[in-house]
Amino acid sequence: MSDTTANIPVVLVIDDEDQIRRLLRITLEANGYRMLEAAKGQDGLVEAASRRPDVIILDLGLPDLDGVTVLKRLREWSRVPIVVLSVRDRDEDKIVALDNGADDYVTKPFSTGELLARLRVALRHAQPASETVIFRTGDLEVDLSARRVTVKGQEVRLTATEYALLRLLVRHAGKVLTHRQILREVWGPTCVGRTHYLRVYMANLREKLEVVPSEPEIFITEPGVGYRLIPKE
Repeated sequence: MSDTTANIPVVLVIDDEDQIRRLLRITLEANGYRMLEAAKGQDGLVEAASRRPDVIILDLGLPDLDGVTVLKRLREWSRVPIVVLSVRDRDEDKIVALDNGADDYVTKPFSTGELLARLRVALRHAQPASETVIFRTGDLEVDLSARRVTVKGQEVRLTATEYALLRLLVRHAGKVLTHRQILREVWGPTCVGRTHYLRVYMANLREKLEVVPSEPEIFITEPGVGYRLIPKE
């Protein structure tokens, strides 16, 4: 069980910068969170195992362990949401972190408002799955049990591959999925380099399901990294 007081979400921050930890403590506590902290990767792993936070904010540039190593070790036993907060802004760094278990990636310098929004999404999708199998966002409704997709109440026909892609995005709504992750799950491990497949099918989904396909509001591109399905409140 998470180390919480009166159902206050607990955030573990693993970051070696004192100023970042101070800023995050002020921001998080002012917004209804309780914060734990660790300045080293190993200490963060101990805190995660002993205190069981609700979400982790993880820096990649730690003094003892690389952040990706911390990610891998956490994912050996935990499904806690992990938001990477790093100065590393190369696409390659983002892809490696996401492929190794991060749920989201925010670069420094960062907007505290954006980070709080990403935390809310991570916590929302970490809740135990409910009995419902119907996903709704805006005018889009996906009934996973009936394999039925509607927009504004009108059924939309999808090919088997289009539906498999949509279902994957729905199951990970709010999270960034890398090109490699999507290609592996939908097309198989032999197709992880065929990003042109993905571009074509994402264009098809937008054409069929977005109000304005050229200005997507649901199926968002994360440049150089992958895609994210944005759940609307």
